[in-house]
Amino acid sequence: MVRIFLRTIACFLLWLSSVAGAAQFVFGALGDTPYNEEEESRFIGVMAELNHGPLAFVVHVGDFKNGHSDCSDEVYLQRRQWFELSHHPFIYVPGDNDWTDCSRFLSGGRDPIERLQKLRQLFFAQHTSLGQRTLELARQSDPGLSAPRPYPEHARWVYGRVLFATLNVPGGDNNRRMPEERRVRSMAVHEWVAQAFLLARQQSLRGVVLMMQADPWTGMGKPRRSYADLLNDIAANTLQFDGEVVLIHGDSHRFRFDRPLKDPRTGKRIANFTRIEVFGSPDVNWVRVTVRDEDGKLKITAAPGS
Repeated sequence: MVRIFLRTIACFLLWLSSVAGAAQFVFGALGDTPYNEEEESRFIGVMAELNHGPLAFVVHVGDFKNGHSDCSDEVYLQRRQWFELSHHPFIYVPGDNDWTDCSRFLSGGRDPIERLQKLRQLFFAQHTSLGQRTLELARQSDPGLSAPRPYPEHARWVYGRVLFATLNVPGGDNNRRMPEERRVRSMAVHEWVAQAFLLARQQSLRGVVLMMQADPWTGMGKPRRSYADLLNDIAANTLQFDGEVVLIHGDSHRFRFDRPLKDPRTGKRIANFTRIEVFGSPDVNWVRVTVRDEDGKLKITAAPGS
């Protein structure tokens, strides 16, 4: 009983500090899990661990199943139920295993567009996050926006002087097998990124955090061909932004915290950009991201959650 009371007080203080403009907050990030029954058991344990911490919110950056298992409504509903167990606001970003790879025979031979629509119905139909405590989200499909697009999975919110935005950029090849779908979605992604940076500048925010599933770099640190345009977009916007920029992604299943983005004109690393890659199967773990405001300058650190 005492533990529950202390956890409630911690969550209240975290909420109160966010309202006042927190000097520090912590959120959780994970992805590329669970992939099998054994990982499902461990995933429930990770959810319980996340619930015990005073986190601002939790983000799953996609691939909540493996790429060769059935993309059934039952699996989607199960994942939704697990995500709703979160005591914190829970935001999910779709990954390739969750929709673009559903055309594979072992995944049920399903239509990826139909599966994406089902994900939208189950995970992105409301204007709040998932979880027992929720966050208000703006979605790119909102009719009140100046240029709405039918991509409710593109969400954004502001927390602690930082703007957060999710992007439907799946791993593998960014759905190159469906070139028209990829072209139209990429245009929407471009607009959502541009709007995020514009709002951050207009509101004098100190950071922009983008979240998606795909790892846009090769093992040699060069842009992968399906993501070069997106990285150029992010680089151009980051160079024009005075604050810190973070990209959180999954896909390669390896925890990383580094600065791989380069200015395409000079080849030099962009100093105010940081990449965080979450763990992935078979590592069922999460990343603890800490955001500190030190004399008007953001300092962002990442470490294994457990």
